[in-house]
Amino acid sequence: MPPVITAEGLYKVFGRRPARGVEALRQGRSRDELRADGLTAAVIDASFSVDPGEIFVVMGLSGSGKSTLIRMVNGLLPATDGELRIGDEVLSSMSPAKIREVRRRRISMVFQHFALLPHRTVGENAAYGLEVSGMNRSDREAKATEALEMVGLEGWGGYRPSALSGGMQQRVGLARALAAGTDIMLMDEAFSALDPLIRRDMQDQLIELQQRLEKTVLFITHDLNEAMRIGDRIAMMRDGRIVQVGTSDEILNEPANDYVARFIQDVDRSRVLSASSIMEQPQETLGAAQGPRTAHKLLRESQTPWLVVLKRDRTPAGVLWEDDVARAVRDGEEALPWSTEHGMPVVSHDTPIAELFTLSAQNLSPLIVTDGAGHFAGVIPRVTLLTAAGAALSEDDDAAPALTTSISPEGDAR
Repeated sequence: MPPVITAEGLYKVFGRRPARGVEALRQGRSRDELRADGLTAAVIDASFSVDPGEIFVVMGLSGSGKSTLIRMVNGLLPATDGELRIGDEVLSSMSPAKIREVRRRRISMVFQHFALLPHRTVGENAAYGLEVSGMNRSDREAKATEALEMVGLEGWGGYRPSALSGGMQQRVGLARALAAGTDIMLMDEAFSALDPLIRRDMQDQLIELQQRLEKTVLFITHDLNEAMRIGDRIAMMRDGRIVQVGTSDEILNEPANDYVARFIQDVDRSRVLSASSIMEQPQETLGAAQGPRTAHKLLRESQTPWLVVLKRDRTPAGVLWEDDVARAVRDGEEALPWSTEHGMPVVSHDTPIAELFTLSAQNLSPLIVTDGAGHFAGVIPRVTLLTAAGAALSEDDDAAPALTTSISPEGDAR
């Protein structure tokens, strides 16, 4: 499917004659040089696309241009140059009236500081966007009630926002965006004002809602751990430019430059990297219909103490150990010698590495990794897991000095 959001060569320059600023940037002049001429280059030659149903995170420090970028996607700020498309509609060349129509129909926004109307009830706040769009009262109240239930606020519709905690108020903001029924949700530092535990709960809820409703989410944050946790892909911004776009694994394992490498040095890799990033393929696997003699032959050839047994549909059936196989061959048994002593721990490919250690410690067998359909994907022997943990600790010890950066005067506003 085509991307939901597409940006190609976007520029946003503030000041008099901004088009001259764009031309100067293209000729190699720096952000600081433009500032001397009274121009502020907030976004410089930004290109990216967001796929349907994706959580796309734009990550950067204050002054990196991320907030300006989301305001351009929302149609609140026109691009100085470049093209921005929502689906097949070119937002960057629309009239203000057309932009407002596209925004009402396709885009909803969740703000950092809740943006709730204190004199209205929770239900009225959740239905506010529908009221502005002209929906009749009974229909908008029904949609608002449904959205509040989705975010765990059933029964709170009649209360004022002041009666709710900060986390609950942010849920109202999320419910308002869901009630609008748009396919695109823009979230600008939506969870940064929340306490850490509440923030994690909101991250979990966003992931669950996105998987259930298949919304396309453009999420802005300055928190790298948050970006790594919720993002399907991440765009790293610095001084108005996108310096790398990739998955969490790609950014952690293949940083595009020294800036990104320094930025990610303090990330807890065990909570970001998943089982799929350290799993390996066994030399041999055995079909469930084969016998002990075939298993014995494969064990000798592969020089391993165990074999993974797979059913016809490539789902794991169990793990055989060489002692059990040797005994079965010696005794002339025809059936595979299953043992309950060692177990068969199975994990999903997207399980964080941090969650694998307890399971590995409780079982002698390697961890069996499956894909989203339950099919066999690979194995993680205990030594592989310990090696991965040791490598992460070694990288932390050898990390570069802490990242320092200058923050431009425009701050988060740009």
